[in-house]
Amino acid sequence: MAEAGEPKEVSREQAQQLIEDGAQLVDVRADHEWDAGRIAGASHLPLDELAQRTGEIDSERPVVVYCRGGNRSSMAIAALTEAGYDASKLSEGIVGWDEAGLPLAPEGGYVAESGEAAAVLQARKRTAQS
Repeated sequence: MAEAGEPKEVSREQAQQLIEDGAQLVDVRADHEWDAGRIAGASHLPLDELAQRTGEIDSERPVVVYCRGGNRSSMAIAALTEAGYDASKLSEGIVGWDEAGLPLAPEGGYVAESGEAAAVLQARKRTAQS
C-alpha cells in the first residue's frame, strides 16, 4: 500500500483489472500527446484543466490516471485523492504500456514526446502533410 502522501500506483495488469471492474481511465497529457496515441477507453482531462473539469469524473467509481511517464499523473492523483476520489496512477505511464506491447488507439497510435517543442514539431508535420 502507498505510504501517506505517496500516490497509489497500480501495475498495467492491476489497471486492466480495475478498468474491467468499472474503474475510469483518465489521460492527463497534453492535446498533442492525446492526438498521437492513447489507451483505448480513456477520457482526456489535461492536467492544466483537471481542477475545472473534475466534475466529469464519477466520484463513485475508482479512477486510474496516466500520463507519459508518471510525473503529471502523480500531481493529478494527489489532487483527486484530496478531493475524495479513489485514484491510482498507472505505473510507468503510457510509455510502459506501449513498451509492454499493449494496444494504443487510434490504430497506428504512438507515444508522443511531451513538451511544447514536441507540440510545435508535430503541428508542423501535420501542416506539411495537408
